[in-house]
Amino acid sequence: MVQLAAVWGSRAPSRVVKRSAGFLLALSLLGAGMATSAACSPLQRQTLLSAVPTSAQRRYPTVPRDPRRTALLLAELEGALREPSTSAAALPELAHRQQVIYRVLSSDSQRSAAVLRHMPARWRSVAERHLAARRAFLSMSKTKPTQVPAWRIIQPQPLDSLLAHYRKAEAATGIAWEVLAAVNLVETGMGRIDGVSVANAQGPMQFLPTTWAERGIGRGDIRNPHDAIQAAARYLVRRGGLKNIRRGLWGYNNSDHYGDAVLLYASLIREDPRAVVGLYHWEIHYNAQQGDLWLPVGYRQLKPLSVDRYLQLHPDSAPPRTPG
Repeated sequence: MVQLAAVWGSRAPSRVVKRSAGFLLALSLLGAGMATSAACSPLQRQTLLSAVPTSAQRRYPTVPRDPRRTALLLAELEGALREPSTSAAALPELAHRQQVIYRVLSSDSQRSAAVLRHMPARWRSVAERHLAARRAFLSMSKTKPTQVPAWRIIQPQPLDSLLAHYRKAEAATGIAWEVLAAVNLVETGMGRIDGVSVANAQGPMQFLPTTWAERGIGRGDIRNPHDAIQAAARYLVRRGGLKNIRRGLWGYNNSDHYGDAVLLYASLIREDPRAVVGLYHWEIHYNAQQGDLWLPVGYRQLKPLSVDRYLQLHPDSAPPRTPG
């Protein structure tokens, strides 16, 4: 695997369980009021938040074409998502904007390089790691599907509950809670994807039933977030994660790219625990041939459906045709 010692240091956890629905997960912005400083002033943040739509008005975010505008907007979003005074009602939209910027930039190296040149120093490393993590997942995907999956997209458990589960698992096993959070993120969007992968992986941590049934791993309900997170930590320990977290993550998904991405996201949370707030509010996107589709909470497909037909029914799920 590509070594990320500079990112993770000596604190490397272990690995978890297989190819999953979350593997596919792995697989608008404001037009005015742009900040001109590295950090948002109270007035600038108020301007940013004042443009947040209600839940009923939310649309697929657009990304400014101008790299300087994109960089300054991204800096505003990173700051607002970490600011404790940001209202809970604003967080989903702000996080979705942040997420879409990184997804758009990750597929365009020239555009992303121009944005990074304008990023305030405070956020440049953060942006670089987000882009590297997303590109690691893109490297895992050789083909883009033509059907949307048979999933339900649901609201995850409250963040406070998930954090309690991660920290309980760390206390019991020694596997870093930030790694467990990152695995939960890339597997199912911290529990948003309720579905079964093509390999039959299940639940919020995407366990194969055979792995869950291994002695000492699965206890309780494979679909229960608390039970699945505790089991993931035990699995990582069994796979050698306390000595080498990359080895443990290889057991979860046999890909160096997977380990790279998980540890990059974990490093962001470890560096600043408030970073988990934005990640928790990320939406489910599905990288299909016809574009990077947004599958919002409430999406429900009992069986796969062609992307073309899905877009006829839900045209707002596709990226906007005109740039912001």
